[in-house]
Amino acid sequence: MNGIFDSHAHYFDKRFAEAGGADAILRDEVFGKDVAYVLNVGTNNENNPLCVQMAGQYAGMYAAVGLHPEDCRYMAGDAEAETARLSALIGNEEERRAQKIVALGEIGLDYHWEGYDKGRQHAFFHAQMRLAEQTGLPVIIHDRDAHGDCFDVVRRYAGVQGVFHSYSGSAEMAAQLVRMGYYISFSGVVTFKNAARVREVAASIPDDYLLMETDCPYLAPEPHRGHLNHSGYLVHTAEALAACRHTTPEHIIAITHQNACRLFGIDSQVS
Repeated sequence: MNGIFDSHAHYFDKRFAEAGGADAILRDEVFGKDVAYVLNVGTNNENNPLCVQMAGQYAGMYAAVGLHPEDCRYMAGDAEAETARLSALIGNEEERRAQKIVALGEIGLDYHWEGYDKGRQHAFFHAQMRLAEQTGLPVIIHDRDAHGDCFDVVRRYAGVQGVFHSYSGSAEMAAQLVRMGYYISFSGVVTFKNAARVREVAASIPDDYLLMETDCPYLAPEPHRGHLNHSGYLVHTAEALAACRHTTPEHIIAITHQNACRLFGIDSQVS
């Protein structure tokens, strides 16, 4: 069986530091058990290098670097200046390969929290989509309460491929995204009792475009909801996806592993 591929995690997050650090969890509960790969995803120009550094420490970890729509409100530079810093970190194809950078993200739009700057978020989103065009890297899209606008942006960049992470949109939008070549990823939310709509959408995604993730340290699945999340808990997400798709957890783990390896250009290993 292919091991679990966690397609979206934040192991640099301060909540891991407060719990004594991520190393023991990664060693004992993640790579020491059933997890084959983890994609560690950055959100700003300060933690992006940490993602790269951590990816160099673990054979099964890769890095994504990007400028999160919420983080962009705190950045000193404008979209072009901050994206230029990001581009310098990414470097050329050989440098990206050496640093294990396989995606640009997370990027996108977030209209959830009061006080968001829509114009600034759009400027950062477009600047990074242009960078994705230039580099050929897949994108990891953050879409919170901004479904229509996120869809309008990504469809302007026909040459860019990627994933909508912790998907919360409609089945109809997901179907359109799949036709455009986007993958759809589900987190521990799919296990929540009040997430029937999310499970309905998850059941509609074609096998070849399904991913799963933790978004750890957040969104721990049942029965660990409310606790510090980690990639070892993805087995519960796999079970919930299997139940709503009328298949087995082993099948979900295998196809999401293969899909993530294909999207991020990683040679799949059998574990």
